[in-house]
Amino acid sequence: MNNPLLDFSDLPLFDQILPEHVAPAMDELLAKAETALAQVTAEDFPATWSGIASVLDVATENLGLAWGAVGHLNSVADTPELRAAYNAALPRVTEFWTRLSADERLYAKYKAIDAASLNADQRQAHKNAVRNFVLSGAELTGAAKERFAQIQERQADLSQKFSENSLDATDAFAYYASDDEVAGIPADVLHTARAQAEAEGKAGYRLSLKMPCYLPVMQFADSSTLREKLYRAYVTRASEQAPEEFSKFDNSAIMREILALRQEESRLLGYQNFGEVSVVPKMAKSPEEVVTFLRDLARRARPYAEKDVADLRAFAADTLGQTDLQPWDYAYVSEKLKEARYAFSEQEVKKYFTAPKVLAGLFKIVESLFEVAIREDSAPVWKPGVAFYRIERNGQLVGRFYLDQPARTGKRGGAWMDGVRSRWLRPDNGQLQTPVAHLVCNFAEGSGGKPALLTHDDVTTLFHEFGHGLHHMLTQVNEHDVSGISGVEWDAVELPSQFMENFCWEWEVLEQMTSHVETGEPLPRALFDKMLAAKNFQSGMQTLRQVEFSLFDMLLHTSHNPDEDLMDLLNEVRREVAVIMAPAYSRTVHTFGHIFSGGYAAGYYSYKWAEVLSADAYAAFEEAAANDTDGGGKSALDVETGRKYRREILEAGGSRPAMDSFKAFRGREPSLDALMRHQGMA
Repeated sequence: MNNPLLDFSDLPLFDQILPEHVAPAMDELLAKAETALAQVTAEDFPATWSGIASVLDVATENLGLAWGAVGHLNSVADTPELRAAYNAALPRVTEFWTRLSADERLYAKYKAIDAASLNADQRQAHKNAVRNFVLSGAELTGAAKERFAQIQERQADLSQKFSENSLDATDAFAYYASDDEVAGIPADVLHTARAQAEAEGKAGYRLSLKMPCYLPVMQFADSSTLREKLYRAYVTRASEQAPEEFSKFDNSAIMREILALRQEESRLLGYQNFGEVSVVPKMAKSPEEVVTFLRDLARRARPYAEKDVADLRAFAADTLGQTDLQPWDYAYVSEKLKEARYAFSEQEVKKYFTAPKVLAGLFKIVESLFEVAIREDSAPVWKPGVAFYRIERNGQLVGRFYLDQPARTGKRGGAWMDGVRSRWLRPDNGQLQTPVAHLVCNFAEGSGGKPALLTHDDVTTLFHEFGHGLHHMLTQVNEHDVSGISGVEWDAVELPSQFMENFCWEWEVLEQMTSHVETGEPLPRALFDKMLAAKNFQSGMQTLRQVEFSLFDMLLHTSHNPDEDLMDLLNEVRREVAVIMAPAYSRTVHTFGHIFSGGYAAGYYSYKWAEVLSADAYAAFEEAAANDTDGGGKSALDVETGRKYRREILEAGGSRPAMDSFKAFRGREPSLDALMRHQGMA
């Protein structure tokens, strides 16, 4: 069989990969990786960095590329056949990586490498590798080592099943609303919902739990009954609180087992809990430091959050005649309050953000700030509408990326950046491998022959993911284990993504990337000023919500007994932190993919931690604008500051500790002040 998963001449052949290609490709690539492992761990094989890399890393790179392509398709183009092929191969692939990362012979080779023979990037990669061997159980022996491997394989299976249940529970729900139920819902959302109902031969409007539909319903539907129906379905997905016909998607038992396995894994490694394991490769020094940071942030934000809620309740009572706000009312009343207070609506703003214009504006910022050129390119893709681009500097290729924007059935929710491959000066042929990224979103598609319209939140999401992409693609480090985002501490990895979000609030930026869908006019300055005034609307509530998730996550992985009901802990955290209590039936934790299937276990705090770094980093651009004395007007797009940021943060990647990179850029350690100021809580 001519297998596209075994073609490494350039980019993955996404348009040719079929489920039946997965098993034979994994057979061949795993066998080659096993041979390479045996070769480098032989007693007579020299313990040198380049020697091991030219044999083992080349074999595992190919395995990673092929498996990465399969995993990506599983996330963005799920079918029953592909899912079956992926799940059949998953245990074997997991078993190999688990065994490789804990192989005591390979660990001994790495320890025997003379660090003095390495360059600075290699020394950092070597230091990380030795640490990771220990965290992967390389120092365990006998039954403990065997059990550790079993835990890794079982966790991989459970995480995949958690993700599948979350996706399937979301896809399984549909409500066909009648004309008299949908008053207030935006026209473009209704147009799509009507078309989806008609495609199924149904009357009315097909409402789903996908974000491009669910969020506008919660914000704009006048019917409280309709909002309650969708709210309840949404917050009980994949739980025992869902209707009987959806009980097969219940994640409760999976979550319990994952937590128990993490606890057991931690004890095998000699730690008290998984929180302690989680922080070893992070900036934070201990779970206690994280909890203190979160509680301090909660204390500072609480007065603002309490005022947010008081304002909301007063407005609901005085203007809408509602004195008993229910959970499904908050988004609706918040939208009405925002419209009344700032005299604009998200729907009004949305008409100016046509997807092509936003993308062109984003590219222009990146090109001017980071001195690159972004060009359309071509590559095999998995769905029509997926775009592909190249980034160049002075005519030289720097990196390339896929952009997959629309939401669709079979594509998991949310937005993310994934590396296809990393920058690497390959030891096998001396060629420089340039980085390639996936940028994935879930935006509403265009309707009625018009381009897709993005909310301002969507625009911010696009900038966020592009920030991750820039971190991955603009790196100048040639060791793939520390180039781009590789090797960056997990609680610093959100710095470049959250940094980019700030540009979504700059007038000179928005002016260039808006165009009204009907008239082509750019966003009016008066409307922007209202948006800016509303920027920190409910920032106190939003901060406490993130602290709630983060604190729950860390306590879940430190003080919680996996045998006990985790809802008790969640409710305890809510009583401490939340200003709005969720209903007793709410089970949003049952789809909390970040910590159960997304790599953020005991690490969700990273978003807030990195937000401190990103706000302070962006303050450097604000300071440059404030100090602008050439009469050209203040600009956050200061090329000199951009060049320094690019060199010290983006290009350095994981080649040194994140704190060193931050201090090289800012000249000091980060401060919480910029974040509080940016969010109107100074």
